[in-house]
Amino acid sequence: MREKLVSLLKNSYSPYSHFRVAAIVIMKDGREFHGVNVENASYGATICAERSAILSAISAGYKKGDFQELYVMCDNEKIGMPCFVCRMVITEFFDKRDSIICMNPNGEKEIHTVEELCPYPFSDEDLK
Repeated sequence: MREKLVSLLKNSYSPYSHFRVAAIVIMKDGREFHGVNVENASYGATICAERSAILSAISAGYKKGDFQELYVMCDNEKIGMPCFVCRMVITEFFDKRDSIICMNPNGEKEIHTVEELCPYPFSDEDLK
């Protein structure tokens, strides 16, 4: 997976931050969806790699419960974690026991469950 993520980093559109991020979501049926961060001069219009990958899967017809794991890589030595907007989207579509694997290009990684990354999620249950 590391090689795929390193290659995918090249597709990032990050002319403002120069902080490239790549993500790959794995579905329960084994299909993969790729995403990169896409920046915009209006920073609020920027989309993160994690949401880009997840929304690609949704656009292809996948639903909540079809997701299995998410790989994320930033292009520096640190192991980057999903931002809190991405964590909200992750909690919407992934099960709390699913794995989020965060890596750097050197192959170092941290594996967390969704529940570990989002211990107090806001969900559909809060809307009832």
